[in-house]
Amino acid sequence: MSLIVASLFVSALGGQPALSAGVTDTEIRIGNIMPYTGPLAAFASIGRAEGAYFDMINERGGINGRKIKFISRDDSSNPQTAVEHTRALVEQERVHVMFGSFGSPSNLATRTYLNERQIPQLFVASGDEEWAHPRQFPWTMGWQPTFRAEGRIYANYIQASYADRKIAVLWQNDQFGRDLFRGLQEGLGVTANKIVADIAIEADMSIDSQVDILKNSGAEVLVLNCAPPISARAIRRAAELGWYPAVVLVNAAASIANALRPAGLQNAVGVISTSFLKDADDATWKDDPAIRDWLTFMDKYYPDGDRDDSYAIFGYAAAETLVQVLTQCGDDLSRENIMRQAQSLKNYKNAIMLPGIAINTGPRDFRPIEQMRLVQFDGTAWQPIGDVIESAFATVGEDK
Repeated sequence: MSLIVASLFVSALGGQPALSAGVTDTEIRIGNIMPYTGPLAAFASIGRAEGAYFDMINERGGINGRKIKFISRDDSSNPQTAVEHTRALVEQERVHVMFGSFGSPSNLATRTYLNERQIPQLFVASGDEEWAHPRQFPWTMGWQPTFRAEGRIYANYIQASYADRKIAVLWQNDQFGRDLFRGLQEGLGVTANKIVADIAIEADMSIDSQVDILKNSGAEVLVLNCAPPISARAIRRAAELGWYPAVVLVNAAASIANALRPAGLQNAVGVISTSFLKDADDATWKDDPAIRDWLTFMDKYYPDGDRDDSYAIFGYAAAETLVQVLTQCGDDLSRENIMRQAQSLKNYKNAIMLPGIAINTGPRDFRPIEQMRLVQFDGTAWQPIGDVIESAFATVGEDK
């Protein structure tokens, strides 16, 4: 009978579980949605690395004496599945926070539900601009630089280095692809007519014929704005055709393990991308304490992972940021205070981030990372080129 009464009481409150349901004296429940299967499964190592990071934190005693229970579910990049899993995580598993869930479609599909229930949707693993609207969605915050800003950075690079060259773009037909392509066009401005060919593709299609078309356009710069498997096939196909344009590869696909190695490392030499995290393969960092800690972490807590997988290091860095927020909360782990602390990161230096890049947030600033560096692949590692770039300049219309 008491369970029935409790259930009716929760229903009377609009279905929202008690604020303390996911926190006890010994535990904090964290929920996550990740594509462990499906066309974007390459990104699953983000979730695996996050889980491994929390295992490490728990072994060290947890956060202020509380262990993290990380509950991650597979949505196969299907927004409806993400909604179902998110509801189950909140209403059945009683997670206190949703953290680091992957992709724009799935997070957009769950955002209203989580905000209505005042459940933090923290550090979304997507560069969509939609995660920075604190007035409309005060419980949702992104983490990485925006795709649109990244597109503008590439435009500036192309204008500076290949001003008179024709450009071809292979872009993924979704919010990620559209945002980055939009930023590229905006950054090129009046020179956007240098884009002589662009083709939209789906995340799971064969693209040999599309690369053939782009080659025949006469373009000398190729922008690959798509998922890692397609980017790998495009680089390999271009080499098979004897076409060697200057290649710009979006940060989301700039994984040695998931894109460059399948493309053939020899075919990827010279590729340009952006980064805000250190590359463990770069000899520059061989004696860096943070990279040594990363390698030790991989050996002990994620031995099945690939050290060359940039998505694993992304998950590691994102998890470190969440731990910082929860640590700042002290013994007040109310959802309100968690969001308050997430909005109070001032010049926070995540150990794995490139020098000169810091995390900053505020009550009206839900964009934690707004800096990147251009990098170039030398056949072994990504080498930073140029100075740190403030990507915030490239984003307009934010809710600040």
